[in-house]
Amino acid sequence: MTGWTTPVPSAHEVAAEVNRADRRRFAAVWAQALMGTSYVPMTSAEVEGRLYGYTDRLVEALLSDPFDSSAARSVGVDLVAVHFTSAESLARTIDLIGDEILDIFQLGASPDWRGRVAALQGSLCSGFVQAARKRTLDEQEAIRQAVLDARDAVEQALRTSEARFRAIFAEAAIGIGIGDMSGRILEVNDSLTRIMGRSAEELRRMMVQDMMHPADPDSTWRMYEELVRGERDQFRVEKQFKRPDGGTVWTELIVSLVRGEDGLPLYQVALIEDVTDRRMLQERLRHQAMHDPLTTLPNRALFLDRLTAVLRQHESGERVALCYMDLDGFKVINDSLGHHVGDDLLLAVADRLAAVVHGDDRLVARMGGDEFVILVENSLGTEQAVEVADTVLDALEVPIRIGGHELSVSASIGIVERPVSGQTAAELMRDADVTLYWAKSAGKGRWALFDPDRNATEVAQFHLSAKMPAALEREEFYVDYQPLIGLRDFCVVGVEALVRWAHPELGRLGPDRFIGLAEETGLIVPLGRWVLRQACRQAKQWQDEFGSAAPFVSVNLAVRQSRDPKLVDDVAAILAETGLEPSRLQLELTESAIMGTADEPLDALRALSRMGVRIAIDDFGTGYSNLAYLRHLPVHELKIAGSFMEGLRDAERADPVDARIVGTLVDLAHALGLTVTAEGVETQAQARRMADIGCETGQGYLFARPGSPVDITAFIAEHLD
Repeated sequence: MTGWTTPVPSAHEVAAEVNRADRRRFAAVWAQALMGTSYVPMTSAEVEGRLYGYTDRLVEALLSDPFDSSAARSVGVDLVAVHFTSAESLARTIDLIGDEILDIFQLGASPDWRGRVAALQGSLCSGFVQAARKRTLDEQEAIRQAVLDARDAVEQALRTSEARFRAIFAEAAIGIGIGDMSGRILEVNDSLTRIMGRSAEELRRMMVQDMMHPADPDSTWRMYEELVRGERDQFRVEKQFKRPDGGTVWTELIVSLVRGEDGLPLYQVALIEDVTDRRMLQERLRHQAMHDPLTTLPNRALFLDRLTAVLRQHESGERVALCYMDLDGFKVINDSLGHHVGDDLLLAVADRLAAVVHGDDRLVARMGGDEFVILVENSLGTEQAVEVADTVLDALEVPIRIGGHELSVSASIGIVERPVSGQTAAELMRDADVTLYWAKSAGKGRWALFDPDRNATEVAQFHLSAKMPAALEREEFYVDYQPLIGLRDFCVVGVEALVRWAHPELGRLGPDRFIGLAEETGLIVPLGRWVLRQACRQAKQWQDEFGSAAPFVSVNLAVRQSRDPKLVDDVAAILAETGLEPSRLQLELTESAIMGTADEPLDALRALSRMGVRIAIDDFGTGYSNLAYLRHLPVHELKIAGSFMEGLRDAERADPVDARIVGTLVDLAHALGLTVTAEGVETQAQARRMADIGCETGQGYLFARPGSPVDITAFIAEHLD
């Protein structure tokens, strides 16, 4: 049996249908909110149908990707076009979009959705205001033209023109006032009495100058005086007026000059529109744009505006201070207890900051996340800025209880205090941020003062680190070598490879200037690989030239290199590439590095040792060594730190403690089957004492300073058996 079957709608169609239902519901709520706010020549069903179309445009704009709020602007224009022109119509529409749209369409209340809704509100408001203003201006122009027409036709149809003018004058939605050239008010309409909150009789007893407001800019009355003198025919301003009840009304004011047939000024006509609601809405939107929605503190934009104004309007000798604050460990609280606890914590911190930092010359703002900044205008000096920072740290000492959790919170603060002259907001914020980093690096829960010398040094270091990759490509680095001398036969046993940088601007730089930077940036791995290749090539040349008398080459291995998973493969490849015997290569690690080595890097060292490569511990004796652990390490040599040599410089006045320590270290090394090299040997007394103790080799200025491969080759030849 066959028959018709009903097609099953797709999931996309069902979702679209549900969306349409939500849109109808939103349009119905919108229509109900707007009915009665303006006179609209449509039935309620027609209004709802029209608003349903507007809803489609708003929703499409809200869900657009990339987000584009321009459709909301056209909705504002269309509302005015269908005669929803009152401030109440706009206010209810804005409130409805802000309160209902996310709930009705079940979009949640994330900051991104709230931001999109705020943008829709702003665009719709902008379109509405501009359309309403255009409508008003058109009406104003019509009124003005009617006034001029009445004057021109007065001789021909005085009564008809007067009647027409009176009708427009009396029924106009905007306020109209007529005055003579002395400023005496002659006539007002009902709309103007309503706007001003005064009777027609009271207004007719007033002069235009009586309408002055203390906050009026000088430009307003300068333009008025030009109009009275006949130098201009019209001016437009936004002006506020005082009401008898003490309130303030904001208006859009247009004052026009009416001239006689002889061209001389006769009357002044003022067209006044009440824009108080629009002004309040603009202020509300501005407040939202310039304040943090969570803490209600000024946000970054408002703070930078205030700081820029302070720097621009300063007087000679004024100073300014910034205290840039960041909560310590906030991410841990946020991640472990939840963002709602983190938000409550930020609110509590903001309240404490507002409570202890106050005054017209101070501003507390939230910069974002857990960062706050305090601006101190007219600073009295560093002491005052430090006092503010101490006050803030003290205020945070008391634990904050949130949702059953007692949270102890501390903060780090970077302080910048200096004369205002010559400063920019960007420079102050940059230096405050840098100083905040110093405070955190120093241990947190404290403040730090900006130090220009330290900053200059760090900037120089940054520029140096930025140039290192290119310097490696341009082969600006080179390797010097320092011999390791046998303390009994004074033959060259080995050489240590020491990298240098021939900087094109700063000249020759030792490793103390750039090795630390290379480790921080990770460049130490390719740089170390390059040094290892250069050293092995040179060692192979010495091996070919001196045979069995050739020295081994010792290359320093940074911590990052020792943890590089490609270390063993790199060493093997370089040995194969250069043809150097593995026994001619020694890799040096510092005592602290090798003692803190985890299992995986230790496996790499063992693999290198099995390959035949020698492993040495550099600067031995300067750190804490686990001697039980030491005996299991794949180590062949200990290099005793040069600091121990200082006490053995003078044979007759040798430090017995240093001598005992060195002797113990040598005995320990020999007990473990290791050879010993003494670093920093500078006197014959030191060399003899180390030889007597049993140290096999020495390294230092007594024997030779680091030199080029050519110099060291000659040195090796001179010290052959």
